[in-house]
Amino acid sequence: MSSTSIQIATLEQAQQLGLRADEFDEIKEILGRTPNFTELSIYSVMWSEHCSYKNSIVWLKTLPKKGEKMLAEAGEENAGLIDIGDGLAVCFKIESHNHPSAIEPYQGAATGVGGINRDIFTMGARPIAQLNSLRFGNLTEEKTRWLVKGVVKGIGDYGNAFGIPTVGGEVYFDECYHVNPLVNAMSVGIAQVGKTASATSYGVGNPVYIIGSATGKDGIHGASFASKDITEDSAKDLPSVQVGDPFAEKLLLEATLEIIETGATIGIQDMGAAGITCSTSEMSAKGKHGMIIHLDKVPMRQKGMVPFEILLSESQERMLMVIKKGREAEVENILLKWDISYAEIGEVTAGNRLIYYFKEELVADVPAHSLVLGGGAPIYHREYTAPKYFDQIRMFDASKILVPSDLKAVGVFLLQHPNIASKRWIYNQYDSMVGSITQTTNQPADAAVVKVRNTNKSLAMSVDCNSRFVFADPEVGGMIAVAECARNIVCSGGEPAAITNCLNFGNPYNPEVYYQFVHAIKGISKACLKLNTPVTGGNVSFYNQSSDNDAVFPTPTIGMVGIIEDGRSHNPLGFQQEGDIIVLVGKTQDDIASSHYLTYFHKVKFSPAPYFNLDEEFEIQRVVLSCIKSNLISSAHDVSEGGLFVTLCESAFVNDFGFEVTLHDEFRVDASLFGESQSRIVLSIKPNNVEAVIEQLQNTPHTILGKVQGKNALINGDNFGSISTLKEVHQTSIEKVMAN
Repeated sequence: MSSTSIQIATLEQAQQLGLRADEFDEIKEILGRTPNFTELSIYSVMWSEHCSYKNSIVWLKTLPKKGEKMLAEAGEENAGLIDIGDGLAVCFKIESHNHPSAIEPYQGAATGVGGINRDIFTMGARPIAQLNSLRFGNLTEEKTRWLVKGVVKGIGDYGNAFGIPTVGGEVYFDECYHVNPLVNAMSVGIAQVGKTASATSYGVGNPVYIIGSATGKDGIHGASFASKDITEDSAKDLPSVQVGDPFAEKLLLEATLEIIETGATIGIQDMGAAGITCSTSEMSAKGKHGMIIHLDKVPMRQKGMVPFEILLSESQERMLMVIKKGREAEVENILLKWDISYAEIGEVTAGNRLIYYFKEELVADVPAHSLVLGGGAPIYHREYTAPKYFDQIRMFDASKILVPSDLKAVGVFLLQHPNIASKRWIYNQYDSMVGSITQTTNQPADAAVVKVRNTNKSLAMSVDCNSRFVFADPEVGGMIAVAECARNIVCSGGEPAAITNCLNFGNPYNPEVYYQFVHAIKGISKACLKLNTPVTGGNVSFYNQSSDNDAVFPTPTIGMVGIIEDGRSHNPLGFQQEGDIIVLVGKTQDDIASSHYLTYFHKVKFSPAPYFNLDEEFEIQRVVLSCIKSNLISSAHDVSEGGLFVTLCESAFVNDFGFEVTLHDEFRVDASLFGESQSRIVLSIKPNNVEAVIEQLQNTPHTILGKVQGKNALINGDNFGSISTLKEVHQTSIEKVMAN
């Protein structure tokens, strides 16, 4: 064994591992002595931002977590859990794998998918759907195309082999993500109420097992790596990127669910960030017990691994499991049946100490609670100040933006912009039909819809965040992210139930970045309270920047689940038949602020967030869902990127119907066509249902625009092009760029 493992640690080593001088002093005070190098390594990962949330927890605690459907509040378990009736629960969570994907996109993305699915099935839920939210730099850059190809292939290969459909997501491109792409993965699973597992440990003498793949050196200090800025030297951190095996994970899934069903376990936890260190400390702290762990009993695939490497390894497809004493053989037989490797590596003890041995030599002795959130891990109240660029936003004057003479050219420009164009090149690499329960593959909706087997329910799921809105106004942008997610679920016929979030920001020690974080949290909280969508948990990803001035846009990605009851079919986004009447619910504003049109066509980077009113949003969602539940609506599609023009085109493209509409707004036509003021939904309605819909909408702003008709996009009598031509532009734009 390397003498480094038990030699007394130094302040210089602590700082090299990402700890501050005062944190090193705090560790010495907790232990009553100076830690050795192995103990220092343990604290360095557990007190990293990625594991401890030390710079974010004070604000995360302000998020609304109560709700009538909630079965596990945020922070209680590996993932959120809500009751959907019929004795079933939905388990879901979203997490980031940004830094690994930035330097090794294939494995970074693949292991992100693997890790989020393990969070679901370690709770006893079977994953049924995956979604993702991706952000990259300019698609014309060779580096960006390399990242896109690697990330997409990593997600597709892992998800397809694992056998869980990828049913939805979002992809954005902007220069701010050039160095720091964002890869956020969401998984949704189904469990039986009362039969879920917990990430806990108790019962003196109960054996502790490690199950799954052997431990290697991949991913060492991965949690610390995720808690620092990306630099030119980050490629040297390749050992911090894990390597995944979806086939091993599939076996681990089946074995884990079968073991949980027996009731033979006390607790189980995925070995994600910080590996054995995290799982032993968090389970022990939660169960208020300790553990003795023999690290040399851990199955290893590389020779010469020393204690801190074994403890910090983030090798994939591994679990820590505490088994009820006397039931070991029962569990081992299941593991053998599924050809899963396992080893008994320790036992539960009284007290709170985590004691690690290597070949009978004590290498670390630390109190479990001192490592975790709510125990001894530090909690900081960071200072924050309004970003200086707000001054430039306040100077924006829409009257100085000239209305283009060729609006048709603007429409084509937007349809082929990579943020708006079809992502067919991407989603065709994902298997959306494995398991045969996805309902929106052939008849798309604003949200992905998946059938819940053996029930008359379906789940509607969406991930959303317009980060430019958050950049312009973090609080309003945070509200809009939640509202748009809910709007997508409502347009699909679902009742929004709860959210998970993945909060992607720059360096929290930058007061302007922290301002963005704090105010985005405030916005998310307001919207969740109004829309009755409590927060089940999620992930914070700081340090998404490479220097003081190039943080990514603040990107609080929202993942939401809604419920479609009573065997109702989902509501599609595409026009369904010629002659249907097109109605806009909500009021268009004289507003082009932060729109794609303003940002990318006019190249104006600083403008306010678009118009948004939370009360209006709530009312519009309520009345539209009521109409859908009454079977009065043929299609519903929310107005988002690209404004009303893009919304109408996207509804037309699905079934190749044209439209003829007249705009009734008395202000600048580019705002009517391309503005992105919020809380608007385009409906198509059978003529014999129009009167009933209008009656329900009598107290809600709405406008009859025209009807589904012909094969062209006719607006105010002008032909913006044939639907087939516009669709071709929309569908092939990204494919042409990626072919380079």
